[in-house]
Amino acid sequence: MCRNIRTLFNFDPPVTPEEVRAASLQFVRKISGFNKPSKANEAAFQAAVEQIAVISNRFIHSLETNAPPRSREEEAAKAKARAAARFGD
Repeated sequence: MCRNIRTLFNFDPPVTPEEVRAASLQFVRKISGFNKPSKANEAAFQAAVEQIAVISNRFIHSLETNAPPRSREEEAAKAKARAAARFGD
């Protein structure tokens, strides 16, 4: 359920608003237990996603580091190698 919640800080190119929103959506799904909320809860669900996305974006852009930015391609290759080792080809 939380496969889109990834480290979003210190990457080159920087995180996009779509990536922050996807992580926010997965977070709200996880804590609410809803993959898709009922009509009665839809407004609260969407409001939570938007608020968490705004706060997360503000948080990520306020962080500072001296480390060089990580490459998305390199991190994806490492994740693929870990998955292959874990699950086999």
